[in-house]
Amino acid sequence: MRESATDPVVDEATEAAAEDGTDEISEADREPNDREASDGEASDGEPSDGEASDEAGSEASESSLRIEQLEHEGDIAADYLEELLDIADVDGDLDMDVDGDRAAVSIVGGDLSALVGRDGEVLDALQELTRLAVYQQTGERSRLMLDVDGFRAAKKAAVVRIAEDAVKVVKESGEPQPLEPMTPFERKVVHDVVAEAGLTSESEGVEPKRHVVILPS
Repeated sequence: MRESATDPVVDEATEAAAEDGTDEISEADREPNDREASDGEASDGEPSDGEASDEAGSEASESSLRIEQLEHEGDIAADYLEELLDIADVDGDLDMDVDGDRAAVSIVGGDLSALVGRDGEVLDALQELTRLAVYQQTGERSRLMLDVDGFRAAKKAAVVRIAEDAVKVVKESGEPQPLEPMTPFERKVVHDVVAEAGLTSESEGVEPKRHVVILPS
């Protein structure tokens, strides 16, 4: 049985992007229009009301299209996972959602420990297989997040507490604070917490010892 809900799309920097060395690109400052404004045009390079309205409409349309794409990813993932659960003879319900700029699918109910594994190793492998199933149908790389029996949600809450404590230490000491090695998912959570606190962070080292260092402002 599936249940789905949709949250507004919120832009967030991904750990995958951080690992690849890419950063979010902010919009370049626009040069003001040097021509004198004619009747019906805004002066000093400012967009007219009509242009602003067109931009807002375009952004809303793109946002709606992106949500539809993510919901489609969730549908593909759910079909794949339903078949997998049937083959493995495991009882579980599927919840689908859109979390930020990624599709999110959760398997809940029943004894699902076998789908999580030691420290989430089986869950990580299952997530990659699900992303591959989405890619085979869409031709685009998926950042879909899979959770089983609330494992990732609980892990995220624990990492948030660790990050918040480390942020306090950095603010009080003014010194960089390295954390213990973490998975890409956990490092992403730390980066988000640090950014919300007004500080910066970076990932250092190589797997399996890659870790986050929180920097003072």
